[in-house]
Amino acid sequence: MATLTRPRTAPAHASSSKKVRNRDGLWAAFFLGPQVLGMVVFLIVPLLFAVVLAFMKWDGLGSTSWVGFDNFAAQLSSPDFGRALLNTVAIALITVPVGLTLAVLIAVALNNLKGSNVYRVLYFMPVVTSSVAVALIWQVILANDENGVLNTTLMSWFGLSGPDWLGSPSWVIVSIAVVTIWSSLGLNVVIFMAGLQTIPPQIFEASRIDGATAFQTFRRVTLPLLSPTIFFSTVVAVISSLQAFDLIYVLVDPKDNEGARTIVYHLYDLGFKKFEFGMSSAAGVLLLLLTLIVTLVQFLAQKRFVHYDS
Repeated sequence: MATLTRPRTAPAHASSSKKVRNRDGLWAAFFLGPQVLGMVVFLIVPLLFAVVLAFMKWDGLGSTSWVGFDNFAAQLSSPDFGRALLNTVAIALITVPVGLTLAVLIAVALNNLKGSNVYRVLYFMPVVTSSVAVALIWQVILANDENGVLNTTLMSWFGLSGPDWLGSPSWVIVSIAVVTIWSSLGLNVVIFMAGLQTIPPQIFEASRIDGATAFQTFRRVTLPLLSPTIFFSTVVAVISSLQAFDLIYVLVDPKDNEGARTIVYHLYDLGFKKFEFGMSSAAGVLLLLLTLIVTLVQFLAQKRFVHYDS
């Protein structure tokens, strides 16, 4: 005798859970949609357009013509691109290690110091100041005339004649590095102080009980535990140094001083002054590849130097 089976129905709580997930998904799409749309329109589409344009010749108005890898070959053999690359690397080699070292030392000195929040604000003020205002102030400080604050001070106080900080191709790199370090120091100090706050104070207490000196504690305890924060700041600082433009452009016109010509200014000069958008895009793609390679090397190297809490 055949038996009748009752059709299975989904439990009420399962149906309710599915409705909640669908509703949450709709709300997520509602809030994320504008951000995703903006990223596609203002980031992904221009990036893809620049990559395609790097293989073409275009003056911005006329028709385009396909030239293949000619733009890349021209850039790699261009003395202007080579000089811009060397200047960019030189600025990065000064600003990244010096700036991060100063930030770590200041953060350690301010950690657990009474009134440290006041110092955080003071150090962070240049970060929230317009880069144009920062560049104009430092122009007055580094000027090589009777209005130059630094050279006037060196002459009146020490009898020393200062160099042409912004006019000499050699000294302008040092000047740019100093201004960049000064303007970004506060951000790194705040980040490192936040990282120090995550280290349990019991670890430092145990180190003191074991008889470790302040330097030994800094080297054996603080730096290893702070290494994830240092790694993050290093990656960000390297990328920022490779993309330096606005502060340098206002501080000293790279057109008049080849020592200040960076890769970003080089592609700006090609695209918006000479209207060689294919060449400019090729230089931009090369900068992107350089940034990706340097970042990849940093992530591969972190396995040896960065210590994460497990």
